[in-house]
Amino acid sequence: MTLYVRPRTSFIRWFSSVLLIGTVVLLTLQLIAYSRDRANFPSGLVIAGVPVGGLSRQAAAERLLSVYGLPVELEYGDALIHMSPSQVEFALNLEAMIAAADLERTSSSFWGGFWDYLWGNLSNPAEVPLDARYSEERLQNYLVQEIGARYDRPPAPAQAVPGTTQFDLGQPGTVLNVEQAMRSIETALFSPSQRTVRLGLQESSPARPNLQNLQVQLQQIMDVAGYDGLADIYFQDLASGQEMHFIYQQGRNLNTDPDITFSAMSLIKIPLLVSVYAHLDGEPSEAMLRYMNDMVVLSDNDASDRLMEAVIDPLVAPLRITDDMQTLGLENTFMAGQFRIGAPLLHRYTTPAMDRTDVFTDPDPYTQTTPSDMGMLLADMYQCAQNGGGALSAVFQGRITQAECQDMLNLLSLNRIALLLEAGAPEGTRIAHKHGWVTNPNTGVINTMADGGIVFSPTGDYVIVIFLYHPVQLIYDPASRMFADLAQAVYNYYTLPDREFPQ
Repeated sequence: MTLYVRPRTSFIRWFSSVLLIGTVVLLTLQLIAYSRDRANFPSGLVIAGVPVGGLSRQAAAERLLSVYGLPVELEYGDALIHMSPSQVEFALNLEAMIAAADLERTSSSFWGGFWDYLWGNLSNPAEVPLDARYSEERLQNYLVQEIGARYDRPPAPAQAVPGTTQFDLGQPGTVLNVEQAMRSIETALFSPSQRTVRLGLQESSPARPNLQNLQVQLQQIMDVAGYDGLADIYFQDLASGQEMHFIYQQGRNLNTDPDITFSAMSLIKIPLLVSVYAHLDGEPSEAMLRYMNDMVVLSDNDASDRLMEAVIDPLVAPLRITDDMQTLGLENTFMAGQFRIGAPLLHRYTTPAMDRTDVFTDPDPYTQTTPSDMGMLLADMYQCAQNGGGALSAVFQGRITQAECQDMLNLLSLNRIALLLEAGAPEGTRIAHKHGWVTNPNTGVINTMADGGIVFSPTGDYVIVIFLYHPVQLIYDPASRMFADLAQAVYNYYTLPDREFPQ
């Protein structure tokens, strides 16, 4: 019997054919898959922080628009605000970013890419950076006009407590830090995931009361005290030169130009002291120093007469003092005779302040001044003592020195009465001043009361001059207490924490 054996080569041929066909099919399938994959962006590709691998150009663009179109969450305190990117004209440059991504997709030839795909030799594509823009101007306007205007809390302004000498310092507010917010929001706009911003806030200090606030407070003090007389008050900040000057009578403000003329009383001894130093030849003798001390500290009129006779002129010293004041520009201040009773009236002066017809303070024909004249003279004395400048140094060049101005202030600082201006400042406060009041010889009552000086406070120095006049009577105790309250209100105003006097 003969056996037929199939040739082995036939099986091998068959198996090879099957293997070849399978390889061709598998290769074809891989080629189809690669072709489809090559039509989309490569796996792992990231555009502007957003994964787009395997997506078509259209799908990738839609994903980018979706991610970067999400609102930015703004946290202002407890408030949550959604800001649409379109509100600040945020826009993606999709065309440029998609084109850059296409370069990653087509960076190799078709067959070279297929070979790498077939063998798994795939490299991570480079990330395409964000290409976008927005309007800084629109963002700033949005923060100021929409966020700040709606959510900022303005400070409660400092203001005088009505009828008292105290000030309410107000309450701070909160204000959006716009510059910081713009930087933070820009970062969020350009981020695909970190799109929440806690807005930075800064505390805004309450506005300081200004001189108008102070004037209203002083007027309220007089109203509460029931004062129905005349008050003429002058203030000057010696650091800035800012002035406050007002005249108040029974609830109404009077014109301050020209100022009102008053009996100068013992305040005329301030001009007298200046003239003494202007006429002094060399250092004052012990006798002269004693006269000066008695004149200022004891308000001794006899010592005043002896001093001006010895230093200025034995006969017409008051007229020389007036000339000195006129030269300084203080045209409403004069001295027309000596202090002693029966002294002759050497000259009858007329001044601009005398021309007022709306008020009359029954001024002494021997000595008159105005609060503004006294205030400016004290300010000139201060400037001379501080730096050798001011009108005293300019007018009496070489005759009044800086050291002499310091001596004058030191002497005026020895005038301590614990009343009037002194009663309005804490104990121990240095005040270089001269005060005065006069009892009417015909009626036996006080009609005029005044004090003018320089207050040296912890926050700076200032001039304050207050004149009170009542045509019937200034009853001393209530008038003195009100005077102290007025002085205390000015002191409290000037020494407020972080003092800044607004323009």
